[in-house]
Amino acid sequence: MLDIAAELHRWTVQGRDFAVATVVRVTGSAPRQPGAALAVDQAGEAVGSVSGGCVEGAVYELCRQALDDGITVRERFGYSDDDAFAVGLTCGGTIEVLVTPVRAGDGVRPVVASALAASAAGLPTALARVVDGPPELLGRAVVVAPSAAGAGGDDGTSTSSEDFERAVVAEARAMLDGGRTGPVTVGTGGSRCGLPVTVFVESSVPPPRMIVFGAVDFASALTRAAAFLGYRVTVCDARPVFATAARFPEADEIVVDWPHRYLATAEVDARTALCVLTHDPKFDVPLLKTALRLPVGYIGAMGSRRTHRDREAALREEGVTAHELGRLHSPIGLDLGARTPEETALSIMAEIVAERHGGSGARLTGARTPIHHTAAPFTGAGPVDVATPDVAVLNALFAPGG
Repeated sequence: MLDIAAELHRWTVQGRDFAVATVVRVTGSAPRQPGAALAVDQAGEAVGSVSGGCVEGAVYELCRQALDDGITVRERFGYSDDDAFAVGLTCGGTIEVLVTPVRAGDGVRPVVASALAASAAGLPTALARVVDGPPELLGRAVVVAPSAAGAGGDDGTSTSSEDFERAVVAEARAMLDGGRTGPVTVGTGGSRCGLPVTVFVESSVPPPRMIVFGAVDFASALTRAAAFLGYRVTVCDARPVFATAARFPEADEIVVDWPHRYLATAEVDARTALCVLTHDPKFDVPLLKTALRLPVGYIGAMGSRRTHRDREAALREEGVTAHELGRLHSPIGLDLGARTPEETALSIMAEIVAERHGGSGARLTGARTPIHHTAAPFTGAGPVDVATPDVAVLNALFAPGG
């Protein structure tokens, strides 16, 4: 539900009751991924989507029912060849949705409200909800967020072990650290002990960051493309005459500094993309030497194959290892036959998207690879700055949700 946090936060501030249906599992091809949500308030107003239209009507009615009876339910939708007119997904996949009532007096409301407020404010937030396990746990929730966002409520009705509570919080934090959304399994006795309980964790993190080095025409096109895809873009160049806001109006930040010096102190994480477009060894080599030792998600450098070979040799002389060089995407981008700056930007962004989601970059026509990939866990990432939850947050896991 955090994908529509701004709207739902407004509803909670206004005191509206609502029910929210969240996609918690996807099998095969489906129009929306886990975390997508549709919410309906007591007046019948709806926001969000779980299927792009295929099953919205049926999910809408489930939300209305949850508002009436206060019961959390999990429902599966798929396509049935036996009944082509049944409610289902025409794309052939299946989705499972968790429908949770969020009404005044419901124990889960303060937990959800806390997560929505933090997410709407742009703070790193994870909301974990039980989606499979003992019936009495279905829909129970916990929020892991920075201390400034507050903690979930506690009605004092906790009936499960503290080990289970802490295990859920630990799993939620691990997902948040990587900016991931998806299911995790926790035993009722904590960790892997006891009956398995499936917990769906939604992570809401600030936009991923891209740092573009080299204030050139290609950088201008790349900045526009990256901003369009939701990146927070910084352009860095040591030449003040080129690194200007007038030349890069779509950039969130313009930095005039030597690239390697700026990167040494820049805030980066496993979702950060670094694009080196400088074409100059005096900038490229010290910059890439620094970049290849940072826990970032993507490092690419522009240049011909000959430039790449020369750059690689210079980096080896600087002590960069073969393993570190293996992280470098050079020449940068996918083979689209790009020529213009805009086409080149598309090529670069296509490679970044493929890298982030585990795509092959191959044609879908005739391919046997999945259309929608499940992103692999990020590796080598530094932690997101998330405060340790207090006891109230732990106990809030067991606030009645249905």
